[in-house]
Amino acid sequence: MSQINEQIVLDTLKGVVDPNRGKSIVDLGMVTGVVIKDGNVGFAIEVEAARGAEMEPLRKEAEAIVHRLDGVVSVTAVLTAERPQSAGAPSAGAPSPGASSPGASSPSAPASGRPAQQQGGAGQQAMVPGVRTIIAIASGKGGVGKSTTAVNLSLALSRLDLQVGLLDADIYGPSQPRMMGISGRPNSPDGKTLTPMENYGIKCMSMGFLVAEDTPMIWRGPMVQSALQQMLRDVAWGELDVLVVDMPPGTGDAQLTMAQQVPLSGAVIVSTPQDIALLDARKGLNMFRKVDVPVLGIIENMSVFVCPSCGHESHIFSHGGAKREADKLGMEFLGEIPLHMEIRETSDSGQPVVVSRPDSPHAGVYVAIAERIKQKLFAASSDSPRRAPSIVMQ
Repeated sequence: MSQINEQIVLDTLKGVVDPNRGKSIVDLGMVTGVVIKDGNVGFAIEVEAARGAEMEPLRKEAEAIVHRLDGVVSVTAVLTAERPQSAGAPSAGAPSPGASSPGASSPSAPASGRPAQQQGGAGQQAMVPGVRTIIAIASGKGGVGKSTTAVNLSLALSRLDLQVGLLDADIYGPSQPRMMGISGRPNSPDGKTLTPMENYGIKCMSMGFLVAEDTPMIWRGPMVQSALQQMLRDVAWGELDVLVVDMPPGTGDAQLTMAQQVPLSGAVIVSTPQDIALLDARKGLNMFRKVDVPVLGIIENMSVFVCPSCGHESHIFSHGGAKREADKLGMEFLGEIPLHMEIRETSDSGQPVVVSRPDSPHAGVYVAIAERIKQKLFAASSDSPRRAPSIVMQ
């Protein structure tokens, strides 16, 4: 099997020509966000919004030509469009004037000490109604404790007087219902929108609420994209200061969908200290950079093992690797979290350490990291908000 890389994909896509402009979509700069993982290829094709429908054959042609490459398992191409901004015009993907959405409210000055409402311009609604800022908790590979980190950071942000929601975007391996100690199914009062589940003051939505825990999700990319859209926009989140998104591991469909359809305020990368994990973490970080999502910083999880009997420290997965990587990449190092039985046991029991052991040193680490994330979100809220391109055809 040959090694597929971004350059090979771009060279291949030079064979796809925009019929109206007579040049390849690569030469015209229309191809963005190329991601490759285990033979699965994803990319976006930027088009004018008015041409969305007529460009569907071109999208299919692009998928087909890349799929013929040796070593490619699957291809997902999406058409994106960013509407030109004019006076009084809504941002890409924003509701038209007069449109209403469940949970939407007129933008107003935020409460003191809270981030400003994330919106496309003066008087325009947020991309996710009522949600002021959205951050992604991500990793380049599985098994680094990303979901545990996402849950405890959400609870820590809540302790800092923020209204917090938690979206489990790991469609294939949802774990938030168990970690948050939530069971049952969400209600839908109107048959159109879902009411999020809630515990510890955190509003939560996960595919795990909708399917049995042992049911495998055998879905292709477009189905994952559709599910994420529904869990974002067809959920009555209400007014949230922060929506924390627990991303699936890797750099695939879910990450591309989130980066393209949602104005993420930033991403936090979680990694263990060893070189192989840092290699994958670097890929995840570079993916967010390529799609212009600011990376708030890197967290080193399982940084040190503390023996519960004698207190001796052992560096099972090495130590300090994430900090060195952050320094090398010019990223902020947000902190290190130990490998400790208390963190694992409380997460497995649905009583995360931040709420079940709020005065423990482990809870203190999460709160300290959450305080720094909150500071960075405040700084970001004073800048012009990001606008995500809208998906006009799948």
